[in-house]
Amino acid sequence: MNEQIKIDPYGFREYDARWLYPENVNLKGIESLGKGLGSQIIKHTNKKNPRVTIGHDYRSYSEEIKENLKKGLISTGCFVEDLGLSLSPMVYYAQFNLNSDAVAMVTASHNENGWTGVKMGIKKGLTHAPEEMKELKEITLSEDFLVGKGNEKKIDNFQEVYKNDLIKNNKITKKIKVVAACGNGTAGIFAPDILRGIGCEVVELDCKLDWSFPKYNPNPEDMQMLHAISKAVKDNNADIGFGFDGDGDRCGVIDNEGNEIFSDKIGLLIARNLSTNYKNSKFIVDVKSTGLFNNDRILTSNNCKTIYWKTGHSHIKRKVNQENALAGFEKSGHFFFNKPLGYGYDDGINSAIQVCHLLNNDKRKISEIVKSLPKTYQSPTMAPFCKDSEKYIVVEKIVSQIEEIKNKKIKVDNQEIVDILTVNGVRFSFKDGSWGLIRASSNKPSLVVVTESPTSDIRKKKIFEFIDNLLQKSGKIGKYDQKI
Repeated sequence: MNEQIKIDPYGFREYDARWLYPENVNLKGIESLGKGLGSQIIKHTNKKNPRVTIGHDYRSYSEEIKENLKKGLISTGCFVEDLGLSLSPMVYYAQFNLNSDAVAMVTASHNENGWTGVKMGIKKGLTHAPEEMKELKEITLSEDFLVGKGNEKKIDNFQEVYKNDLIKNNKITKKIKVVAACGNGTAGIFAPDILRGIGCEVVELDCKLDWSFPKYNPNPEDMQMLHAISKAVKDNNADIGFGFDGDGDRCGVIDNEGNEIFSDKIGLLIARNLSTNYKNSKFIVDVKSTGLFNNDRILTSNNCKTIYWKTGHSHIKRKVNQENALAGFEKSGHFFFNKPLGYGYDDGINSAIQVCHLLNNDKRKISEIVKSLPKTYQSPTMAPFCKDSEKYIVVEKIVSQIEEIKNKKIKVDNQEIVDILTVNGVRFSFKDGSWGLIRASSNKPSLVVVTESPTSDIRKKKIFEFIDNLLQKSGKIGKYDQKI
């Protein structure tokens, strides 16, 4: 490989590309990625000059990453249409609106500063899945590039087109006071305008763009961000608080009393609300999500079916598309709304809009609506460090251990494991509905651990202790990002 190209092979993740910049990838490496992506798009679309819509998030180095990605794309023959500063869902929407052949969004989403990456897709509304990422990695690392004559043009004012699309069919009649928290990320120039546009009264929290992220990472699963939203909701006597991640495809929710509502529970409430008008629908949820979807009385009475599937925005998006589901929900806050509610991709602001519809249709406060759900004790998503080169092997071994524990009927907190789901790592369940999950993170050198119990907080913790004990014995894990 050309010596001046730096591109760590581990940056090609399950469904997007992410690197520490400039440690693990340099600008020449990004240009190579552009050449690889351009060659892949041409191969899949069978077009000499496919049109590629591109945007970037608000990080200090995102624009230079984008410029080099474009250089690579153009060298293969792609016609690049640059939207400028964007949210990921705005770029996805643009592919429908502009009828382009592919998309590339320069973002590291909610990863800390220093990370960069690209989310990309060819088929409308879908992003690369593991097969496409594997192919892209092979083309890029083997430098098997096509050569053509491309060009670029700027698309002006597309931010307004995207905002208006979300506003036009979503007006609400009830005056809802919302806190819109953006962690100084890109959503700051979108979310407040759109929420005001549909009829909300908006209290802005950290909506001023600042690529140093002075307070905390724009990540709606980050406890610091959630605490800040909680305080703002209480201080302003707001009806609800929304937290958006760095590239605007995820949304976290805080109720009117300042309590965090895990996104899977919000997903269940939205599914219930939608099931009344859309009977016989399918919903897709990820393996980190609450077990409550399984036997929910309202979903059951409306003849709706829930499928648990692999965690990751690309996996859920594809499953929603494949099953023609009405919506999909991920515990991390990625929500996917299919026609007639959306285009199938994840959009954090559209998720917030759906929650506003839920409030608009109900006389109760959000805290009261949440209390109508059966009580469960849930852990946050916990991520112990594990090397990219080792994480899948560790999980494989844990799967075998848990299968053996089930077969031997060994008890965990006096409960036998009754069910094991291995579509993504391992999710093991007990008779009382409690469960635990261990999987490899798709975009970071870490594992992912979640536990839930409808019985007690103690059982939730006991299941975590059981998982942690197995992990510690592997000798392959480091510090957790957060722990119960």
